Amino acid sequence: MALVLNEEQQMLKESAKGFLQENAPVEALRSLRDERDATGYSKDLWQQMAEMGWAGILVDEAHGGLEFGHVGMGQVMEENGRTLTASPLLSTAVLGASAISIGGNEAQKSALLPAIVEGKLVTALAVDGGSRHKPTRTGVTAEKSGDGYSLSGEKQFVIDGHVADKIIASARTSGNEGDTDGITLFIIDVDTQGLEIERVIMADSINSAIICFSGVAVTAENILGEADKGLAVLQQVLDIGNAHLSAELLGLSQEVLERTVTYMKERRQYGALIGSYQGLQHRAAHLFSEIELAKSVVLKVLQALDEDDGESRDSNVALLASLAKAKASEVATLATNEGVQLHGGIGMTDELDIGFFMKRARVAEQLLGDQRFHMNRFAAINGY
Repeated sequence: MALVLNEEQQMLKESAKGFLQENAPVEALRSLRDERDATGYSKDLWQQMAEMGWAGILVDEAHGGLEFGHVGMGQVMEENGRTLTASPLLSTAVLGASAISIGGNEAQKSALLPAIVEGKLVTALAVDGGSRHKPTRTGVTAEKSGDGYSLSGEKQFVIDGHVADKIIASARTSGNEGDTDGITLFIIDVDTQGLEIERVIMADSINSAIICFSGVAVTAENILGEADKGLAVLQQVLDIGNAHLSAELLGLSQEVLERTVTYMKERRQYGALIGSYQGLQHRAAHLFSEIELAKSVVLKVLQALDEDDGESRDSNVALLASLAKAKASEVATLATNEGVQLHGGIGMTDELDIGFFMKRARVAEQLLGDQRFHMNRFAAINGY
């Protein structure tokens, strides 16, 4: 398939760009940070996003969604990266909607997906049981208790955990930490007794949480997918999440390059525009080339996800997801480092927005596996 957008996808991209630049510029994130906003995002803005259909892009039409596909959602995520918009788009419209669509039964889909589409339900995916991403290390155990389970343990780095209505958590129901079997996914109400949620404001000023499970009682109805077979669903959701995080990092990198080049055309040093110095031109040209490479692999994985039927799934989607996340993370690091340095001394100040892009890049790179994690996974898939 050609690595180009069709007309409808391009229209969605342009619509998202116009909406976010007008309603959610970087200054909005700065205001949320300075005001220590209790929610961490604008509920009115999120409702507007839902009304525009963004919350339902990955949801099928039978449950009220647009079923527009991953390439379409990727364009929204890319523009989201350009403006550093704080919203439940990733946690709910990407991760939550995908987990329920892939693993949920009809009752769960009918109850939860329409609410996500309408912007009335926020979800959070709790996967990491430690400070490093490792899906088979759940950090939470689920012991049989009567007709259900009792969950105990801790989850870290749960995006939008403190504002979620439902937590989708992985827990070990059998075997040992590190085993691929024995992991079960549960959908849990946040007001369930024994659940303690602590908000953590990350370096990028966007929400995360630590969630403690102290004998949280759940029933078989809370299980998402099959008991002990949750890793297969979880890995599909993580691949989807990493593909869209890669799209966000791509948009972030493009915005940093454009802002930096604009500055190089305005800033004078020693009587000349700094953009006229060949050494700085080389650095900008190198960054441009790296971003173009990232564009190709990000679009490729989004197309692969749209072609994937889930049933005959092979390693190609997983390989491309890790390749995209590793490359987008590498490029975002390069872009933000160069952006700060080429802005000179003011690049280090809080007054300039460029620092916000660096902080978001560092957090997004770590979420759902950093560059090294995905390089190692890419190698493992290829037999190394």
